[in-house]
This record gives sequence, structure tokens and C-alpha cells, in this order.
Amino acid sequence: MREENRSAIILFAATSATNRFNFRKDHDTIRVKDLKTSVNFYGNILGLEQISNGGLGDHIKWFQLNNKVQLHLVESDEVIEKKKGVHPAFNTGNLSEFMDFLRTKNIPFENWKGEKDTVTIRPDGIKQIYFQDPNGYWIEVNDSEI
Repeated sequence: MREENRSAIILFAATSATNRFNFRKDHDTIRVKDLKTSVNFYGNILGLEQISNGGLGDHIKWFQLNNKVQLHLVESDEVIEKKKGVHPAFNTGNLSEFMDFLRTKNIPFENWKGEKDTVTIRPDGIKQIYFQDPNGYWIEVNDSEI
């Protein structure tokens, strides 16, 4: 079989499998040291809606974004390495207002390079900022209209 034909078959098989299952984002889970502090941050600072955790106990709290994607917080003493390149990303049509809000709450933010109190502008024009939650996890907020 010629290399071009083999590549086309592999691409077709991968595309067919991906589309076949119609995956959508359901949730992310993060381990947190202090659940109460994290619940306050994600509920009162980011304004996520806390929802039922399905009866999983007091060490787990669930939040939901406007598009029904969930964030699960699990209290744990496990130490997780935090890297800026591994982060959840949220979008808002009010990035400037959100940056002002972070300033009023004394929550520092930066661009990708680490320059304080400023945005990164991607090649496609999307503006983005990065900041950390109380556990040191990096979070991106951008003005994408996905």
C-alpha cells in the first residue's frame, strides 16, 4: 500500500472514531488542601454555581459553569505539582471588568510571560490573563467567544 493511501486511511479512521462518540466536556477535578477556602474562591470570586455532589460526602464539592460543565473539588493532602502550562481556561465577554474585580480583591494576575497586571494577546487577537487559586493552580481567563 502506498504511504499516501495509508495516511488517508489512518486519518479517516481517527476522524470517524472521534465524531462517532460526540464527546462534550463534562467536568474537571482538582485536589485542594483547604476545601472551605477553595469553595469560597470558586463560589464567591469566580462566581461559579455550587451544585449537589451526588451524595459523595463532605470532602467533595461540585460547581457548574453557565454551559453546564462542572468543576469538582476534592479535599486531599496529596501534593500536586502546579504548572502554568496545565490550567483550566474560562472565557468572558467582560475581561476588563473581571481584571478590575481581581484588583479590588487583591488577586494578582499576569500575562503568559509573567508580566504583572497585563494581558497576553494571542496571534488571533484573543486577550488572556493568568492567576492562581488558593491552592496554586493556574487559571486562564480570556475573551474568546467560543
